[in-house]
Amino acid sequence: MKAFRILSRNIRDSFKSVFRNFSLSLASISCIAITLIVVAVAIILTYNVNNFATLVEKDVTIVAFLDVDITEEETKKVEEEIKKLDNIENYIYRSKSDITEEMMDSSDIFGSIMSEWTEDENPLQATFQVKVIDIDKIGDIANQIKDIEHVDVVKYGEGMVEQLVSVFDSIKNVSLIVVVALILVTAFLISNTIKITIFSRRREIEIMRLVGASNINIKIPFILEGLVLGIIGSILPVIITIYGYVAIYNKFGGKLFTQIIQLIKPEPFIYFVAIALVAIGMIVGMFGSWRAVKKHLKI
Repeated sequence: MKAFRILSRNIRDSFKSVFRNFSLSLASISCIAITLIVVAVAIILTYNVNNFATLVEKDVTIVAFLDVDITEEETKKVEEEIKKLDNIENYIYRSKSDITEEMMDSSDIFGSIMSEWTEDENPLQATFQVKVIDIDKIGDIANQIKDIEHVDVVKYGEGMVEQLVSVFDSIKNVSLIVVVALILVTAFLISNTIKITIFSRRREIEIMRLVGASNINIKIPFILEGLVLGIIGSILPVIITIYGYVAIYNKFGGKLFTQIIQLIKPEPFIYFVAIALVAIGMIVGMFGSWRAVKKHLKI
């Protein structure tokens, strides 16, 4: 109970100190707010780029064209062989008649030509459309499917898919590095700003030491003050992140430029970003205060 009373008193004193030294506190809060807005933009861009890359990778499909004269029994054998393969997420069988009907529906010209075909005259090939779990192994799966009897040709955009996967992997790695670097820069800027604030109050720290206050009793109020500064400084970035992202998502209908580039749905994504911003503000604020007070106490 005593510890709770001390903690509550320290928290109350921290709030009072923030407003008592408002001009200095405002500098710290402004620094926190500006840098967290930059971090929020970086996080949102990174997650959306990664989301786009994931969607494109999931859309990559292996198309196995079967022999033109394949029988129903042979088709079932091919299906059984595909089932045995590892790294298969799902597959769809499309018969010659299914493909013909789809092409006829897509064009009047195709409809006019294909309507006169008999089943035996149909030159189209039935296919298995296969999606893989691990896109990095798509080439190996394609080669295994190609070796199956009665499979004529296998296509999946070979060459281009590998390049696309390589580019997306690079983008993901660079995006992660950028976010981490921005967070570190944010920590440095906020920490130095808070250090200036603490430095201007070094006389206050000296007086506390002269009256016999222990190092821990001196540090706790300043650390809690850094926590308060971090929370207050994160309010504006959180508001901008939530309302800004929702506005952008609604304005563009959840996509950018094309149907392929899909934005992440606002909920619960924006709330995770908001929590991350508050957490970063709190941790960096506390760390900056602790680092600054520690220097003046010469521990």
